[in-house]
Amino acid sequence: MRAAIGCGLILVLGACSATPTPSVPPLAPPPRASSIATAKVPPELAARSVELPGAKGPVSLDLIAYDGAHGRVWVPVGDTGSVDVFDIGSSAFKRVDGFETTQREMHGQMRTMGPSSATIGDGVAYVGNRATNEVCAVAEKSLQRGTCLKLATPADFVTYVAATKEVWVTTPKDGSLTLLDASTPAALKSKLVIKTPGSPEGSAVDADHKLFYTNLEDTNQTLVVDIESHAIKATWSSGCSGAPHGIAVDPARGLVIVACSDGLRILDATHDGAALGKLDTGDGVDDIFYNAAKRLVYVAASNAKRLTIAKIGDKGQATVIATAATAERARNAVADTDGNTYVADAATARLLIFGAPR
Repeated sequence: MRAAIGCGLILVLGACSATPTPSVPPLAPPPRASSIATAKVPPELAARSVELPGAKGPVSLDLIAYDGAHGRVWVPVGDTGSVDVFDIGSSAFKRVDGFETTQREMHGQMRTMGPSSATIGDGVAYVGNRATNEVCAVAEKSLQRGTCLKLATPADFVTYVAATKEVWVTTPKDGSLTLLDASTPAALKSKLVIKTPGSPEGSAVDADHKLFYTNLEDTNQTLVVDIESHAIKATWSSGCSGAPHGIAVDPARGLVIVACSDGLRILDATHDGAALGKLDTGDGVDDIFYNAAKRLVYVAASNAKRLTIAKIGDKGQATVIATAATAERARNAVADTDGNTYVADAATARLLIFGAPR
């Protein structure tokens, strides 16, 4: 499904910093865009990069998370068994070590599995570890590692749902969503397993309407689940030409943004997932990041080696406002409140950083 993310976990933290060095990969041709509201050529952003501490590429990087309260980007690194927490203000990493790793076959190749996903909760971050099938708590402020809860199968996406004080985990191996009780933030408890009619991939929470969204990658569908009753409310066509991956939601405008392998599909949540707009970003899209307040979506396509930042209109049309060259195996972008973008580059074990579009 993906490669992992991380940099070591144990109750001991090593503060590791790296000096950013200019690193602008060769430009890839801009992708063809559909449903674009303007023909204006978008600006090209420049990159700088910061090396992941103690890591040498290629490494297993998957899902990363942005912690707005503390100005940090959480980067789980499978090979080093750690989570590298990048402090935006100081441009330096602190490392949470001690996560177990293992060798496992994936897509015909042996890979190092370890921490691979993270979500920010109520004073605690939760880290999924594919090596041990665990979800572990880490204190946001002190970065001290807490307890881990073992699941029946490996965790993929982990998502904190504030309204119910739960952590929802996509567990695609057995076609389910695994719900964890986070009412005591540092001590997760097993709560419920929701069987899904396929393998769930991606996660998004609509807190306004108390809905959880995920995709079924093996059936090319998008699933809508009621957060309170845990009932599956709807199943829509994702509209992807291949498998759907990440997903985002704009509750105020009733839009759902699905990440396909080669771009985005925008669906109308108020009309049973009817297709609205689309955007071609190049191949290799996995997860996406959406800022609903600014109506901006951030998409890193690893095979196309491109970052695309687009504005989503009220009718689901996508307007590209900036692009950038990245690198092969660079994917899963997040953005901070100032609009700077962070992309995990597994090939060279770096965090790529792009300034906000002007």
